[in-house]
Amino acid sequence: MTDWALAAGGGDREAADRFVRATYEDVRRFVAYLSSDAPGADDLAQETYLRAMSGLARFAGRSCARTWLMSIARRVVIDRHRAAAVRPRTADTADWQTAAERAQPRHLPGFEESAAVLDALRRLDPDRRQAFVLTQLLGASYEEAAALAGCPIGTVRSRVARARRELAGQWRAEPADPAGLVRAGQGVSGGS
Repeated sequence: MTDWALAAGGGDREAADRFVRATYEDVRRFVAYLSSDAPGADDLAQETYLRAMSGLARFAGRSCARTWLMSIARRVVIDRHRAAAVRPRTADTADWQTAAERAQPRHLPGFEESAAVLDALRRLDPDRRQAFVLTQLLGASYEEAAALAGCPIGTVRSRVARARRELAGQWRAEPADPAGLVRAGQGVSGGS
């Protein structure tokens, strides 16, 4: 196969034809797999061969021709993804606003919920907030959090448990707080 590629680079049309025939199905399967676009795999394979044929004269045979060809195929798929990412998408609907709203993920916290969580976290004692954020939001282990905080693991566990209780208490108290005292930080006491 590498010999065919080298000969094709020298202008041998029959070697080029053999090279393409010997590798086409592998390239097609590879780009279909990488792109997750089986119907578009032929287009990607053709683009791969266009690039490969224009570069065959520069192919020196330092690697197997198949490896060289697959690296070109990979770049073709990457380039296609990049081009698609910057190209605006078209919709087959006149009501684009409703379509956009339906495409939004459901059951994810919105701005108000995120602001409420941040407010609740700000009301925690700084040591408890640090332990909670490290372990519950950032996914650090209790051992890692203890090392970062410079305290024993048991202290981190205790701080996280207390932070959970305080947060649960804040969220239970807020709906029954018509004057907004808890939200303003007036009804919460802190402490380690």
